[in-house]
Amino acid sequence: MATIKLTVEPATILLHGEQGDRSIQYTAAESSAAIGQRLNRELQALGATAVALRTPTASRFSTTIIELAGKKVDLATLITDQTNIPVYGLRGHGATTMEDAVALAGHHLTYYGVFGGPENYVQETLLTLGNGFIGLRGAYLSVDANQDNYPGLYAAGLFDQQTTKIAGHNVENEDLVNLPNAQFLQVSVDGVPIDPQSAKLIDVYRDLDMQKGTMTLQTIIALSNGRHLDVKAEKVVDMVQWHHYAVRMTVTPLDFTGTITISSKLDGSTQNRNVARYQAFKSNHFDIQKLAVQGPDATLLAETKSSQVDFVVATRLHGADEWAGQADGDVAWQKSSRKLAAGESWTVTKDVVLFTSLESVNLETQADRLLAVASYDTARDNAASVWHRIWQTADIEITGDITSQKLVRLNIFHTYVTASPLANPHLDASVGARGLHGEGYRGHIFWDELFVLPFYTDHNPLLAKSLLAYRYRRLGAARQNAAQAHYQGAMYPWQSGMVGDEQTPALRLNPITQQWETDNSYRQRHVSLAVAYNVWYYFHTTQDILFMRDQGVEMLLSIAKFWISAAQLNSQTGYYDITGVMGPDEFHEGVPGKPAGLTNNTYTNVMVVWLFAMLATLQSQLPEDLWQASAARADFTKEDQRLARDIANKMALNVSPEGIIAQFQGYFDLQPVDLAAYGEKYGDVHRLDRILKARGDSPDAYQIAKQADALMAFWNLPVATVTDIFSDLGHELPADFMKQNLAYWLARTTHGSTLSRVVYSALAVQDHQPELAWQLFSAALSSDYRDIQGGTTAEGIHLGVMAATLTVVQRDFAGIDDRGEHLTIDPHLPEHWQSIHFNRLYQGIRVDFLVTKAAVTITADRPLTIYIQGQPKNIPASTPQTIKF
Repeated sequence: MATIKLTVEPATILLHGEQGDRSIQYTAAESSAAIGQRLNRELQALGATAVALRTPTASRFSTTIIELAGKKVDLATLITDQTNIPVYGLRGHGATTMEDAVALAGHHLTYYGVFGGPENYVQETLLTLGNGFIGLRGAYLSVDANQDNYPGLYAAGLFDQQTTKIAGHNVENEDLVNLPNAQFLQVSVDGVPIDPQSAKLIDVYRDLDMQKGTMTLQTIIALSNGRHLDVKAEKVVDMVQWHHYAVRMTVTPLDFTGTITISSKLDGSTQNRNVARYQAFKSNHFDIQKLAVQGPDATLLAETKSSQVDFVVATRLHGADEWAGQADGDVAWQKSSRKLAAGESWTVTKDVVLFTSLESVNLETQADRLLAVASYDTARDNAASVWHRIWQTADIEITGDITSQKLVRLNIFHTYVTASPLANPHLDASVGARGLHGEGYRGHIFWDELFVLPFYTDHNPLLAKSLLAYRYRRLGAARQNAAQAHYQGAMYPWQSGMVGDEQTPALRLNPITQQWETDNSYRQRHVSLAVAYNVWYYFHTTQDILFMRDQGVEMLLSIAKFWISAAQLNSQTGYYDITGVMGPDEFHEGVPGKPAGLTNNTYTNVMVVWLFAMLATLQSQLPEDLWQASAARADFTKEDQRLARDIANKMALNVSPEGIIAQFQGYFDLQPVDLAAYGEKYGDVHRLDRILKARGDSPDAYQIAKQADALMAFWNLPVATVTDIFSDLGHELPADFMKQNLAYWLARTTHGSTLSRVVYSALAVQDHQPELAWQLFSAALSSDYRDIQGGTTAEGIHLGVMAATLTVVQRDFAGIDDRGEHLTIDPHLPEHWQSIHFNRLYQGIRVDFLVTKAAVTITADRPLTIYIQGQPKNIPASTPQTIKF
């Protein structure tokens, strides 16, 4: 092991290792990033496996903070994120050994320094805490919403709809409501309030402990006359009493005596202002019915404007004998003061409870009861306990890649912030594409469930079942949506919110032109196929026949009836066409000169054929009375069954003579595009559709794609299943079809969705292209952490890609695939990964996998048979079995 000892001096970095000493000269004009790149090259040249920092830390809160080119930076972030080399400090608080550094990097998300604007919005998103019901953005406690900070609070399923007249149209926008800001605590010194965004902060460290579900914000503030104040803020969202979260602030004058005042605010003036593109829409979504302050307590009772949901936000303060308070307009204030000597600390805690009429009655009574027993300590202990259980069943351990380990755990963490096993079974909600982390996509539920629910199914199937219930409760709305569009059966909306009607807005803003454009994305009917896939996957993995009896089969048959009505026999070709749709691509809303929508989107058509075949198999497996009762509720007749068979045997698909799969009928007739040339001219072209529209053109005319579309079915299904569908419909794909198709489609894809690279990475794994797979996967894994789309993470996480990366690690890299008749293992670990370790459920059996490049060790709590690289292996109960490759 080559541990490099590192010393940072004003213009020099000294590196001492077994191979001798080296130095790096730098100037104050250089950026820390540029210096870091040079340093990382030297460390890699020296074969460093760890860095021990000799220089005393420049922070009270971390051992790895240094002064570099006149600025304090975290050396661990500068080095480890780029090289996977752990960094620890020999002096100070925090990581003081290599083991400490690896553990900190693997279980914590930390930021050092002061940030503003979109960059701070992004960090707030990634520091969000939640429990499936509450989402609490990771803002400073003492800030209001402004261009630098956004302290949002959201409750799952709580939407409100407003109508705004824009460009001559009445545009309805249904939003996940940004609720009153109740976390607010602010410090004043001798009557002067301190705003962390404008104060002189000389030491700032924010830490998200993913193991325990807590967030800590530590600051040293320089006041006038050389005085310094230490302010520590902590947050936790209760995972057991899931209507509760708590914050705590500890204030310590370091070198003076003064009067400290802590002010609390319950702010009911909040609006939905997180997304710049939505600023033209009405954003005030609730009316306050009651606002009261009494001693340490404050209560706000309100009702949403159109959905008419009542909610209460109530707070209780601890840490002072007396609190002066008043309610003024939309805001309730409370404050208390205390004289503190140098080194003396004062801690104030604030319990916040939130109840809505969607899941509770007698809201104020419920709030009073919970506040009587809730505390910061109980919330902290409850969170630690539940998170411990979550990590026991959901963790993925990676050796050989510290950064991937951190980001994989970050993605796991936020999937359980968005939905949790204790809260969600009591809620009528599913997972929005942006989690409970911001207002992007207005909090709506999209097809992103396709990428998210399988992870829950593998690790916590009861959680997945509770989310599928959201779709079942909206089956009636899906039938109404189909009928309004002149179809039969159930057509789920592209954007779903409170009641399940179509919430795709009529207009969308092009941020390049600032012009409003028609939004046709409601034509993405494949969202119903995502619902069907998740129903099938849940049953396939759990064998929960009661779910199929009560909900699953009825949903599947209702969706199938919709597709039967959507497929029309073409008398000229003898094949069935599906018209008027959009695929996952989203750039193409139609073909120039043709009716609106696309004809025979390949992904849609393949998945419809799969759906019909899957239903035929299910019918042979399930009890006849169960099937018939579900068919009666779905109005699925014998004629529907006959048509489904006929459509599955005669579905239109388009494939070139060379075996390139067309995205839709007519795609090959469109104009080719040189993406490299567009990149040289415009820079970032991930939203090339907006660029083309800004110059009066249309993406409909060109061979481009926003994301994986033509090959998307290969994400959902085993390769053999999809190729058999093509073969049965008269299209024999060549042996190297995947390699040829990946090259063709990657040359035309802008990756305008974060989901794009993760899908292509899985396909590259399947095609044995490890370098391409890693390039695409690593970009997808870090897409929110690095905000690769330039500000979109500020509006919330991209939950779909977060969960999808976890699927790639387990299904494609570790090679544990359960989509076929048997559980199979065929690993393809990235070159620098040494092992992958996780456990999951498969048909009621808890199975633990430790996968290396040479072997897999399997431990199951009940006997099962697994096919390892094509060969069956019987695994006995409770006895680890190691099989070499």
